[in-house]
Amino acid sequence: MSKPIYTSSADAEAAFYDALARSDLDKMMSVWAEDDEVVCIHPGGPRLVGLAEIREIWRQMMANGARLDIEISQAVVTGNAMMAIHSVFERISIAESRRRSPLIAATNIYLRGALGWRMVMHHASPVPDADPLADLAPRIVH
Repeated sequence: MSKPIYTSSADAEAAFYDALARSDLDKMMSVWAEDDEVVCIHPGGPRLVGLAEIREIWRQMMANGARLDIEISQAVVTGNAMMAIHSVFERISIAESRRRSPLIAATNIYLRGALGWRMVMHHASPVPDADPLADLAPRIVH
């Protein structure tokens, strides 16, 4: 099975969060670049380097097959023709539960290559002292 070609960093980002929401390991790994230098850091977790380590942590996280509800807000995107940096806030809950995660700040970095855009880094951290009822509507910066 060939990997999909993501024609923009936004397409790769959407595929990443869709794979996470569906606990779809194959789709998750299709988003990642096939480089030894890819990096993933989950909240409170160690820095994982390389596809083997990243695949294993996602496999463990997705093993129960839970469907997740993921709210992404306040995206800030910057970059150029070859690299994009997406900074977002995440709120994650199990689809059948009303309990939500603490507010998470995530940075996703994508590089453009011969096979489209691919993730090279995902770094997520809890936001300290975040107001759980805070308005997460998009902000416009002039």
